[in-house]
Amino acid sequence: MEKAIIETNFRLPRLKERYVGKVRDVYHLDGGYLVMVVTDRISAFDIVLPKGVPFKGQVLNQIASVFLDATSGIVPNWKIESPDPMVTAGYFAEPFKVEMVIRGYLTGHVWREYKSGKREICGVPLPDGMREHEKFPEPLITPTTKATEGHDEDISKEEIISIGLVTKEDYEKLEHYTYALFEKGTQMAAEKGLILVDTKYEFGKRDGQIMLIDEVHTPDSSRYFYSEGYEERLEKGESQRQLSKEFVREWLIDKGFSGKDGEKIPAIPDQFIESVSERYIELYEKITGNKFSKAKSDDVTGRIEENIKGFVDRL
Repeated sequence: MEKAIIETNFRLPRLKERYVGKVRDVYHLDGGYLVMVVTDRISAFDIVLPKGVPFKGQVLNQIASVFLDATSGIVPNWKIESPDPMVTAGYFAEPFKVEMVIRGYLTGHVWREYKSGKREICGVPLPDGMREHEKFPEPLITPTTKATEGHDEDISKEEIISIGLVTKEDYEKLEHYTYALFEKGTQMAAEKGLILVDTKYEFGKRDGQIMLIDEVHTPDSSRYFYSEGYEERLEKGESQRQLSKEFVREWLIDKGFSGKDGEKIPAIPDQFIESVSERYIELYEKITGNKFSKAKSDDVTGRIEENIKGFVDRL
């Protein structure tokens, strides 16, 4: 099996600090730049699993890069270049402390809330009589707080503004960008026979300008359905065919793990890891329409470090 990159610790010129997230290692550089290495780590239920997935980092980084380029005419974004298949480098923008979640369909978390009887989410009213996976009359923005630890929490627009997380003026711009980005993502997905069900966007501010940051429209941050068969499955009350990492969560649940206290992560066989890798590559090819080319190297971390240093030299 190919080796997965689950850790980096590069000594880079101009390095100020390194931040390690669930999946990404972020290197902050002097001058307001940052380098984001998308590792092969995989998380589920907010927990990083003990084994990485070969090529997952490359898949996520290259999907995000495609969509950052495709949406740069809608809102400025942080990307300058992708110096390595697993790396994006660009500008640091001070992040807003909210994530802009937008949903086109009644599924996932909102469906669970709806099924329990709730008819409002994040201050947004929900119509009566809807079915699971049914399309909303209009996409709904259901923001969450951006937690540094633990789970993000649902929050309303009014609460965000009243407690000063985001100013009213800035929030209205975030809303405008969120709707426009979702419309573009929906259009691009439809061209590939897919439905962009829901996704999240993160924004920051640099020199007074709002910028789109982090990843965009990847299977880790978004949910996709296949267009073919959607209506028939909806009418029959069947599960939709999805492109997301939901299949990993389902495997873990089947093994008795759902991230709750006291539960032990099951042993993950190499065969399953290989199947996850193949699934991510399939997601890349379906979402982008491009053939995936595995980045080969005898020394992947050495290659990544060399390519990052090349970017720093060009600054």
